[in-house]
Amino acid sequence: MDLATVHQGVHKLERKKRVGRGIGSGHGKTATRGHKGQLSRAGTELPSPFKEGGQMPLVRRLPKRGFSHNTWRKVWAVVNVGDLEKRFEQGARVDEAALRAAGLVKGSVDGIRILGDGNLTKKLTVVAHHVSKSAAQKIQTCGGNIEILSGPKPPARNKMRPRPAKVS
Repeated sequence: MDLATVHQGVHKLERKKRVGRGIGSGHGKTATRGHKGQLSRAGTELPSPFKEGGQMPLVRRLPKRGFSHNTWRKVWAVVNVGDLEKRFEQGARVDEAALRAAGLVKGSVDGIRILGDGNLTKKLTVVAHHVSKSAAQKIQTCGGNIEILSGPKPPARNKMRPRPAKVS
């Protein structure tokens, strides 16, 4: 290698192509846009899969039926008491981090539910969003503790427009 070829092929300061600067530039007149057509006009966007020219778009052609709860549906990680028996030692604290480390919870979840399927013989401290009655009974008979996590806060109402007074 010599100093004459160190920067060969490296274009750090390559200048931007300046179009529409007259005939002498080689990019004048139509300014590399071609003749006529949608893409030669000012303010146009590249065609997207949702634009179909004059044809009615597919989204509007398809029938819209049914109802979906997906906007507010909660995804719960369900763990049974029998799984806690297999994966945790006596006196362990069972929270979301511990459940993930044990491989019982995977992916993104909104909360953890403990259900009562299986048997439990170990004293555990269980931290979850919901514990079924049978699971709570099994945990407490072994001398374990249950901590219930609170859910999300309710949305704040608009305080600029107070509610009308109740008429009794």
